[in-house]
Amino acid sequence: MDLKLKNKTALITGSTAGIGYSIAKGLAAEGAHVIINGRTKNRVDKAVKEISKCYPLVEVTGVAADFGKVKEVNQLLDTIEEVDILINNVGIFEPKIFEEIKDEDWNRLFEINVMSGIRLSRSYFPKMLKRNWGRIIFISSESGIQIPEEMIHYGMTKTAQIAVASGLARLTKGSNVTVNSVLPGSTMSEGAANFIGDLAREKSLSKDEIEKDFFENMRPSSLLKRFATTEEVANMVVYLCSPLAAATNGAAVRVDGGTIPTII
Repeated sequence: MDLKLKNKTALITGSTAGIGYSIAKGLAAEGAHVIINGRTKNRVDKAVKEISKCYPLVEVTGVAADFGKVKEVNQLLDTIEEVDILINNVGIFEPKIFEEIKDEDWNRLFEINVMSGIRLSRSYFPKMLKRNWGRIIFISSESGIQIPEEMIHYGMTKTAQIAVASGLARLTKGSNVTVNSVLPGSTMSEGAANFIGDLAREKSLSKDEIEKDFFENMRPSSLLKRFATTEEVANMVVYLCSPLAAATNGAAVRVDGGTIPTII
């Protein structure tokens, strides 16, 4: 299927690995000009090189910026003045007992997970409306609906992303701009792989045993009963970027493996 994304310019934050990287690769496969982002130039250059090798006829560029530093975000905005597609994917998480989550932890996760997307959207959204075409997608999480007791501060940021996306969508009335959030479930991203590996070493268990225990005890409502692949999440995101998805706006689209129960 042709998703009609050739020559569209897409900025994907946090795209040197994991879901962001798979989204960038998926958009490149559709002929979009992809802008990779990561905290360090080395990782950005590596991702650009890998995707360019897969899709040599597509323009793939990169920009390094740490979204925990406002100065670097402003530099990015000065460098990239307009985009057709903005994927607010950058984010961090950490399991932590609630009473041990300090103010600086709350602020750090909110700054990176929420304010990153707000700052970029504040710059690019009005230009999309002026051109009468654009896509903004916030990569939230099922944790924004079912707040994980081991990461309440993370869940809070994911709920905030859904709220921001919903509010922005209401400002698109009558235009060809859409704003949506995507809610992945547990996904085998780089961070999740490290998390599983650390737990396996800590408990002297195999990764398969940790994964089985995770879905039995921490995500028992999952119908998939495994971690989704980053490509499975990216497929949905790439579709939502397409003109073919014009009727999907203001939605919180689940790619959660059935973790969130459907209420009719």
